[in-house]
Amino acid sequence: MITTELSNIGNIIQTQRYFFQTGKTKDVNFRIEQLKNLKQAIIEHEQSIVEALKADLHKPEVETYLTEISVIKDIDYAIKHLQNWSKPKKAAVSWDFFSYSAKIYPEPLGVVLIIGPWNYPFQLIISPLVGAIAAGNCAIIKPSEIASHTSDVIAKIIAKHFDPAYLAVVEGGVEASQKLLAEKFDHIFFTGGTAVGKIIMAAAAKYLTPVTLELGGKSPCIVDTDINLEHTVKRITWGKFINAGQTCIAPDYLLVNKTIKKDLIDGLEKSLKEFYGDNPANSPDYARIISEKHFERLVTFLKDGEVVIGGENQPSERYIAPTLIDNVSLEDSVMQEEIFGPILPIIEYTDIAEAIALINSRPKPLALYLFSQNKSLQNRVLQETSSGGVCINDTVMQVGVSSLPFGGVGDSGIGNYHGKASFDTFSHHKSVLQNSFWLDLKWRYAPYQGKLPLIKKLLG
Repeated sequence: MITTELSNIGNIIQTQRYFFQTGKTKDVNFRIEQLKNLKQAIIEHEQSIVEALKADLHKPEVETYLTEISVIKDIDYAIKHLQNWSKPKKAAVSWDFFSYSAKIYPEPLGVVLIIGPWNYPFQLIISPLVGAIAAGNCAIIKPSEIASHTSDVIAKIIAKHFDPAYLAVVEGGVEASQKLLAEKFDHIFFTGGTAVGKIIMAAAAKYLTPVTLELGGKSPCIVDTDINLEHTVKRITWGKFINAGQTCIAPDYLLVNKTIKKDLIDGLEKSLKEFYGDNPANSPDYARIISEKHFERLVTFLKDGEVVIGGENQPSERYIAPTLIDNVSLEDSVMQEEIFGPILPIIEYTDIAEAIALINSRPKPLALYLFSQNKSLQNRVLQETSSGGVCINDTVMQVGVSSLPFGGVGDSGIGNYHGKASFDTFSHHKSVLQNSFWLDLKWRYAPYQGKLPLIKKLLG
């Protein structure tokens, strides 16, 4: 199903431009009304969303609510704070501008494009959309065709509850994306892989369109000796194997202090059995790989190193068991690209300097995890590494805190969102300086003769 005919994309964008120019979306009350409308639409279609994600990813219903439908929290947060976000903010002026006042006015960008991924195909479309609506934009939405059932549900929800002159969905594959990227937008927000991110950025450059790129990378997880082992293994197990590892901020590989490595592996094995039973294939709480193509890519990683837990797979079910791999080489394919699946390599270190050096030898990751109660070690890792974000003594949970901007750095992304950061991403912050008429100092006007000493004094 293609909600908007590909040949009609240009017309839809033009229609949205006309609607934007009416100024209606600049009305903060209108934006709040649309956010409430979006929330109600999600609540109304909850069951369809659950069923679509089950069909696409075999996603357990609890995970769907925790990681997809929970986007309602983003909507509530925006509604609560939007009046304040949208107000002009005073800016300080120096004493030599004593007759002036300065303010910063947030204003919407116009018509924006949001391109979503397949791994959290509902939440990662709706979350940036919340920011686009809150900031007062019109939007074209392109869900992932790989998660086709969820794409269809999103298209139906938006078509039923919103005027296409305001919000419209374009479904389809590469051809749809190419046609969209040939058009001029006022901002492009993309979530996906680095390779496609480069294509998005190249297309945007044609029109000097600003972009937000939420990419990924190999997010390391350092495990020190100074930990609560029971809590550590459960938090790593959950963060890695939720959604069958298909999470952009999932721990991609473990860097484990050598002295605790055996205990950690034993603890992870125990935790996996508690979560998914002796045979995760029979667990109602364990997802599946999105497609045959991604399944085949992941299976090749199982040839690297030594599988110490898991490794079982069923092509017909696109099932890969939660897997731990030991004795991997940094040159192995599993350590060369983002895994994006339920496979967790383990690398040991004897000194934290080794772990830090390894992380810094690679492209900057979207997330970095550290399990340690040692404050000086925490500070050292924070100071000596760079990543999109850091979570200490937990995994993945940083994405749920609306007050924390979420985004990458370097190869893991450009820009950020969540909470006010979403509003800022989809806004232009217009600087406004105003002078008064009660005083007019002559020193800046020509003729300049005799004024240089005063100018130097003012600048000094």
